[in-house]
Amino acid sequence: MPATPESSSIAEPESSSDAPASSSSIELQSSSAAASSSSESPYLWNDEFDTIDTTKWTFEIGTGASGWGNNEWQYYTGRSENAYVQDGILHIRANKEDYEGAKYTSARMITKGKFSFTYGTVEARIALPMGKGIWPAFWTLGANIDAVSWPACGEIDIIEAVNSESIVYGTNHWQSEGNQADYGNNTNDFHGAKKELDITQFHNYKMVWNSEVIAMYADDFKYHEISIKENAGGTDAFHKPQFFLLNVAVAGNWPGFEVDDAQFPNEMLVDYIRVSQ
Repeated sequence: MPATPESSSIAEPESSSDAPASSSSIELQSSSAAASSSSESPYLWNDEFDTIDTTKWTFEIGTGASGWGNNEWQYYTGRSENAYVQDGILHIRANKEDYEGAKYTSARMITKGKFSFTYGTVEARIALPMGKGIWPAFWTLGANIDAVSWPACGEIDIIEAVNSESIVYGTNHWQSEGNQADYGNNTNDFHGAKKELDITQFHNYKMVWNSEVIAMYADDFKYHEISIKENAGGTDAFHKPQFFLLNVAVAGNWPGFEVDDAQFPNEMLVDYIRVSQ
């Protein structure tokens, strides 16, 4: 989910749960509790989503520039109507409602300034929403985005899905020789292999990122791989720290601008995210 409109071409590099009981404030974990948990964890970083921990996540608010660069229609909020934890599961909920001039609301959570990393194995258990005009994503952006902008910062889309396709996409965006470069694959066709996938059910998604390659898996089925060895194709951005993003967009350049309002509320469910090195 690029921070600016996505290129129409792909260039390979060279060589729904119940609503929250009320709209009260989201429960926050204390910094001391987070530190204690972190010290006992076998992971470089993880979130098991016992609550929404603001020592780990920040909510981005509003409609962003040009609909977050993609002409999206939702207004992102930090309300419990759009993001809440229930029974150890994070719910990111897109709603059909008039709010601050927008017709839809949702949430976009980021770890920018709180956690970023270079290389590692990311594992996440996630169930995705489907519906005309819906666009959920679990992805990363370069921690240096404010200094170099997009796409020079690099972007790794670990999971994206659009509309009613039961397909997960993995994509990289970066800048090469001053131009936007993109390379992606998906679970419907990875070099002739295909995985049947009901994305509305929980699946284990994994990204393996090292100095030579970025590879992605859905229940151990590889659906994306890109070589970054020795900055192949100008991929130096992927040897620098990246931070996480979770969001559900409504409409935009990729899913298009037809939205089925009957689907709302529609939710992305996240059981955990774990990073190891």
